[in-house]
Amino acid sequence: MELTPRVGLVFVSHSAKIAAGLVDLAGQMAPHTALVAAGGTDEGGIGTSFTLVLGGIERANAGAGVAVLCDLGSAILTAETALDFLDEAVRARVRIVDAPFVEGGVAAAVAAEVGGSLDDVVRAARSAALTSSGPPPVGTPDGPAAVTRTVTLTNKDGLHARPAAEFVKLASTFTARVTVNGKEATSLLAIMSLGLIKGKTAEISSSGEHGAEAVEALANLLESGFGEE
Repeated sequence: MELTPRVGLVFVSHSAKIAAGLVDLAGQMAPHTALVAAGGTDEGGIGTSFTLVLGGIERANAGAGVAVLCDLGSAILTAETALDFLDEAVRARVRIVDAPFVEGGVAAAVAAEVGGSLDDVVRAARSAALTSSGPPPVGTPDGPAAVTRTVTLTNKDGLHARPAAEFVKLASTFTARVTVNGKEATSLLAIMSLGLIKGKTAEISSSGEHGAEAVEALANLLESGFGEE
């Protein structure tokens, strides 16, 4: 049975060790996703390499698109130059993502691992910027028709990377705004930061059109245990 291609990721850093380290870190949560390090110069020094970036995009491309994350501004310039040398059809499926390098890279890798589209992966990476900037906690959505449901997590490891990504992906399909213990349900890093392990409770809240539908679907997903023991 042929598996659906996943979005690939390329990590462009001025340091080969940093890029390789991020591949190692993200790979712990996304073992089936193409994660390519494009760090350092061609000679192994500090800097970026057009050749490594271009080759990295080609290696990461399995047909579902490629997200490129960069550590510093000049790395973005190198990546943009590499895009100019791609075939038009390939270039249309490559996105350079403005997001925190480590947090965004991990979030994007998890979203790709569960089969997210290129837009899903880009959204997950960008959500790291909102989380790392430290906005005030989001409260329960306002509105006269607010719906809340509390669920106790039953799967062994709770909302670790894979189920958290599944949860966020489902939350993103609803137009209604949803929160979990006061955090946005569509932010992967916000959900993971809650530390919801087995036995902990998640208060899912929403209001407005389709709010009740969203709460029910997300609560049922948590209660399912994600197919884990």
